[in-house]
Amino acid sequence: MDKLLIRGGRPLNGEVTVSGAKNAALPQLCATLLCEQPVTLHNVPQLQDTATIKQLLRHMGAVAERDAAEADRVHIDASRITAPEAPYELVKTMRATIMVLGPLLARFGHARVSLPGGCAIGSRPVDQHIKGLQLMGADIGVEHGYIVARAAKLRGARISTDMITVTGTENLLMAATLADGETVLENAAQEPEVVDLAEMLIRMGAKIEGHGGSRIRIVGVDRLHAPEGGHRIIPDRIECGTFMCAVAATGGELLLKDARADHLEVVIDKLRETGAEVACGDDWIRVRADRRPRAVSLRTSEYPPSNPSAGASAAGTYQPFNPVRRINLYPERCRRRCWARLVT
Repeated sequence: MDKLLIRGGRPLNGEVTVSGAKNAALPQLCATLLCEQPVTLHNVPQLQDTATIKQLLRHMGAVAERDAAEADRVHIDASRITAPEAPYELVKTMRATIMVLGPLLARFGHARVSLPGGCAIGSRPVDQHIKGLQLMGADIGVEHGYIVARAAKLRGARISTDMITVTGTENLLMAATLADGETVLENAAQEPEVVDLAEMLIRMGAKIEGHGGSRIRIVGVDRLHAPEGGHRIIPDRIECGTFMCAVAATGGELLLKDARADHLEVVIDKLRETGAEVACGDDWIRVRADRRPRAVSLRTSEYPPSNPSAGASAAGTYQPFNPVRRINLYPERCRRRCWARLVT
């Protein structure tokens, strides 16, 4: 697709079923490498990124198939991994593929994973993954652009990352489930996707507590099993929040099904400040806007709280006075918008 042609000026009305969260699906697909039994995941979004992870799993020798009857259901059988390696051809398209490193090392004792873009580790966020696994006893080096990791058996350790890293937390969490002894992750990411991964691992037999907070404690077990009945991935809070901001910008009324209001509390509060009406239930959110939104100030940060800043930016373009936004995570995503006043 070369371009999107959008004819605006119309309010948005109707119903939308929120997809499964991509950022929850990716680590959970990687987590199937920890288990010798077939694992079923429900509510997997049909995206290029999830297709890439499935392709990577198949490259390793796993069976990864989408259910013929339900497109959002995926079956993974990683019982016969023949090549615990993530080649550059796949890793270069998506940095999240680094999350196979922890599961492969924990289960098989060795892994070979290409560095994203073939670059040196340096100060890139991937260094937090490496440092954590080294504290757990792994011997890790870089050979010809690949992370080569070996460990006869990972052992528990206290790991405090230099920064809050979602994929780093997830990688180390998965590795720790099969390590000897107790692992404590300090400064852990608290995102709902991290919590959902931990809940899946617990259903597979892992011993985890503290997820959802900044300190996660894991006691390693000998092996994991498939979660009974499979595991259902949480709704995508970014997709949901984007639709909510779109209604605030254009006006209209939208019912979002399969939505989690508890994952979007700050977004809901901010939209109400703009004048939008927001009602919530156990698995739905209704947004209504019939007037020009009021200007509000936004500040993004790690979860909690966090705002879907791109959607909020779009809503801001319709306001009579430009809001002040402080972007602490990825300000480069917003610099294309000349209207915004970025405070750095």
